[in-house]
Amino acid sequence: MDDIAAEHGRAAVRPGGSDIAEGEWSPPAATTDMVSLFAQYERDRYAMYGRHLSEQMVRMLKTIGYDVGFCRGEGPYLYDRQGTRYLDLLSGFGVFALGRNHPTIRAALKSVIDGELPNLVQMDVSTLAGILADRLVRQVPYLDKVFFANSGAEAVEAAIKLARVATGRTGIVYCEHAFHGLTNGALSLNGEDVFRDGFEPLLPDCLSVPFNDLDALERALRSRATAAFIVEPIQGKGVNLPDADYLQRAADLCRRYGTLFVADEVQTGLGRTGRFLAVEHWNVEPDMVLLAKALSGGHIPIGAVLTRRQVFDKVFNRMDRAEVHGSTFAKNDLAMAAGIATLDVLASEGLVDNAAKTGQRLLHALQAMTEQYELLRDVRGLGLMIGIEFGAPKSFKLRASWDLMETARKGLFCQLITIPLFKDHKILSQVAGHASCTIKLLPSLTISDSDCDWIISAFDSVIAASHRVPGAVWTLGKSLITNSLRAGAS
Repeated sequence: MDDIAAEHGRAAVRPGGSDIAEGEWSPPAATTDMVSLFAQYERDRYAMYGRHLSEQMVRMLKTIGYDVGFCRGEGPYLYDRQGTRYLDLLSGFGVFALGRNHPTIRAALKSVIDGELPNLVQMDVSTLAGILADRLVRQVPYLDKVFFANSGAEAVEAAIKLARVATGRTGIVYCEHAFHGLTNGALSLNGEDVFRDGFEPLLPDCLSVPFNDLDALERALRSRATAAFIVEPIQGKGVNLPDADYLQRAADLCRRYGTLFVADEVQTGLGRTGRFLAVEHWNVEPDMVLLAKALSGGHIPIGAVLTRRQVFDKVFNRMDRAEVHGSTFAKNDLAMAAGIATLDVLASEGLVDNAAKTGQRLLHALQAMTEQYELLRDVRGLGLMIGIEFGAPKSFKLRASWDLMETARKGLFCQLITIPLFKDHKILSQVAGHASCTIKLLPSLTISDSDCDWIISAFDSVIAASHRVPGAVWTLGKSLITNSLRAGAS
């Protein structure tokens, strides 16, 4: 596999790690059958990934027992090598809002490929981009223009640039604990140090304020040097909800001081919270709305900035500035087709209403458990974006065990919930952020009542087990502490 190594006199390595004598190995013939290629190399995935991509990712998966080798996805489910079915509560961090491999999205993408459309001519405009833009602004009628990108982070980058040109200001205000992406500009608005450390200095004139703190926001805007306030309606890292009047009053402050109000709906948009946009819960009309993730239908990366005409026209204001900002692949026909088909599926299958209905059921059932389990501190969310927060218990035995875990590494306790959920109940979930005591549920909007039963029963069982000391859960905890200490020493 390593032909460069062979050229320099070293033994090459085939998938799986076994040595091949010099001159024995040759590159495989070109193939278009990716399913067969996947099957041929699937069992070598961790060796290849560790060797050529991220060894630490592989170590992490093996440590927590998530290395089962998923081989198929359908709707809200994943299937491992043995054909065992798992309920996916991550949905690719919200990408698979329609579930995996939705037939309508697949058919739309196949039709584009089979149709031999004139894609990315560059010296022409995209018909499918015009259709998707029209359908998006029909959903958000107070905005007029759409700028397409390849991801949520690219949408954030575009929003920064558009805001600075449109206002003639440089300042960007964001919230503590925010997550807006990991590219350089988006990272400058990231409220978690773990993502920023080692990559600074970042963009200048970016200022953080506490989420839900209107006084701090007004102090930041008062100088009239701020181009935009960029905020997630519900913070993804932690599933932190705004106070009832926070977003509306924040938008009022932005208007007062000439600052653009930008809603980052990359994770909360497209029905996730039981409304098309999360801001609809608070009757807010931002100057820009950022979308991505679910708009892809789970297949083709896409991002979008919906904005007011006066913002857009200040940037693209002359013919020689017609492409002053853009991206080569941003309006490709596959991405546009995926977006169009996604909007069709959301409407035809009533998925926004399903998110509201099933989300409400899950919230009520999980919130009821807070009365029963002292380790369970809070359950919060909207629609199918739910945070389950754990906290220090009062009873002596549980408190001692909790303190041991949290002293070893903050947030480690949540793994005592997610690992048994995965191993024993076949539910894929994860914490809501670094060093977080909150597990985030972000399932497909297509989940059924029986899936809700599965979730409720599994969490009840695992949380109950975590209250038995000694017990299997805390034995797992000791193993995690050992691994955590080893990782810290390495």
